[in-house]
Amino acid sequence: MDWRGRRGSRNIEDRRGARVGSIGGLGGAGVLAVLLIGWFLGVDVTPLLEEGGGSPEPREMTAEDQAAAEFVSVTLADTEEVWTQVFREQLGAEYQPPVLVLFSEATRSPCGGASGATGPFYCPLDRKAYLDTAFFATMERQLGASGDFAAAYVVAHEIGHHVQNELGILEEANTLRAGMSEADSNAVSVRIELQADCLSGIWARRAEQRFGSLEPGDVEEAMNAARQIGDDTLQRNAGQRPMPHTFTHGTSEQRVRWFERGYASGDLADCDSFAARDL
Repeated sequence: MDWRGRRGSRNIEDRRGARVGSIGGLGGAGVLAVLLIGWFLGVDVTPLLEEGGGSPEPREMTAEDQAAAEFVSVTLADTEEVWTQVFREQLGAEYQPPVLVLFSEATRSPCGGASGATGPFYCPLDRKAYLDTAFFATMERQLGASGDFAAAYVVAHEIGHHVQNELGILEEANTLRAGMSEADSNAVSVRIELQADCLSGIWARRAEQRFGSLEPGDVEEAMNAARQIGDDTLQRNAGQRPMPHTFTHGTSEQRVRWFERGYASGDLADCDSFAARDL
């Protein structure tokens, strides 16, 4: 991905270096889930779970930290231009971009805690995406999803949730989930996530056309990332038998298929995962 020397976004909130203790709103099962995810991904989640464990002293940023932040800033700027164009052309509407919060290890949001263990996070309540760039290293070392465009796909996926929020889809889907059984709620969650994958595919297509930023192998990197973070693959890699009723993001095959769908079409109408009979 050709990103160096290009415009970055101003919609970055940098909280790196400020440790925040205690995830609010997590019960015992939630804490256990975070611990298990941290164990599987090899991420230290202690700062997230400690009461008042934050350190007021900022962590010194390394050259690698700065490069990761610049990469995210450029990718975010690309999403802003792409979705502004798509909203105007396809909806006759104005796109309101989100803020992306960079943090180290753990932070808080109105939707609860965010951590390097649980991965990137979008909160519709404050319209912000949350990202610890250390997750990119986790993707490469623990998940087998390497490459800068794999990381860009992750950013684009979270911004896809913001697009859903802008369109009113996210609120409607989450309201629907609130009155459902766990299995049915999970099934709706899968459709939310697959639509965000499709939207990230639209972004990839438009970024290629608008900026010429994609290089040979980039799309394959994104599809490999989608494949590696499918629910069935993650459960197998954790030594578990895949249990479809627990899936919340979709299988590897589904995630790749919906990314490809958006990339091939570039049309919002083709990303309606809620109307699809076969995912």
